[in-house]
Amino acid sequence: MFAWLDIANNSWIIQVFLVVFATVVLNFFIRLILKKAHEKSKLTENVWDDAVLMAARKPLALFVWVIGLSIAAEIVQAVAENSLFEYTSLVRRIAIILLLMMFLVKLIKNIEENILLKSKKSEIEADEITIRVMARLLRLSVLITTGLVILQTLGISVTGVVAFGGIGGIAIGFAAQDLLANFFGGLIVYLDRPFSVGDWIRSPDREIEGTVEDIGWRVTVIRTFDKRPLYIPNSIFTTISVENPSRMLNRRIYETIGLRYRDSGKVREIIESVKKMLTKHEEIDTSTTLIVNFVTMGASSLDFFIYTFTKTTDWVHYHEVKQDVLLKIIDIVHAHDADIAFPTTTIDGPLAIENIVNAKV
Repeated sequence: MFAWLDIANNSWIIQVFLVVFATVVLNFFIRLILKKAHEKSKLTENVWDDAVLMAARKPLALFVWVIGLSIAAEIVQAVAENSLFEYTSLVRRIAIILLLMMFLVKLIKNIEENILLKSKKSEIEADEITIRVMARLLRLSVLITTGLVILQTLGISVTGVVAFGGIGGIAIGFAAQDLLANFFGGLIVYLDRPFSVGDWIRSPDREIEGTVEDIGWRVTVIRTFDKRPLYIPNSIFTTISVENPSRMLNRRIYETIGLRYRDSGKVREIIESVKKMLTKHEEIDTSTTLIVNFVTMGASSLDFFIYTFTKTTDWVHYHEVKQDVLLKIIDIVHAHDADIAFPTTTIDGPLAIENIVNAKV
């Protein structure tokens, strides 16, 4: 009745139990050690230790299980005649390769995030686009290398795969033209850097305007000013003009002001006073073009224009400066006992009145 308890004939059961038990215990202690080490690594400013420990936690725990279960499977294989156990060694090698890939991908991701976070906290300038591109290229390289190593492990010649890829690549290229166009479009954006994440961009060729949120391999995400996400394929940026107002050096004030014809004798003094005001204004960049000139005699006004640039590029602050400049111009005009013109019609003399009356009759 209790023949299955025969230790001599069923010692493999005890061995399997001990291996699984040892795996559980070892996995518990590894998790505990990594947790303690990670808590201490948070106290350092080094970005590498945090990244390595966080990336190693899950792959290392799975590695212990892979080794433990493979040893248990080999013990069972010695007493069982199931052909499935013959693949234990192969499965173990592939699992170790995948775990190494998992570790490297997570490590690259952690280092990327830690560098960007540290640069923001310490206010050190870091090219976010370059960091993200390098991280993505490294992750892609790890994935491709892993695939080739697994194929080689399975006994598939990598040379044959590469040769097939040369032939099949033509067919794939035709089938994935848009995907490849977007990929290379994103690569051109990364290399030329016409804009970066956080920039305000717009295109005069398309109805595209907003803040760049993300530059991916296929699409670029732009948040429009009404807070809607706009997903643009990267290939579009190779065919359109893109304006980047975020990189402007100044903002321009270009306004035309009309004076009444009855104030013609005061135009020169008003223009000189306006120019003096702009020259002394703290928010006006006097190192760039500054023009205040009488430009034309309009139908009902004597027009002069101001052409100058503000020091600020901030859109909200710019409008505050512009408002201040225009209000000071109004004050200058009024200070000279003049006024801003508006469209008017003047009837001059009794003959004109008589002509109008006759025309109505």
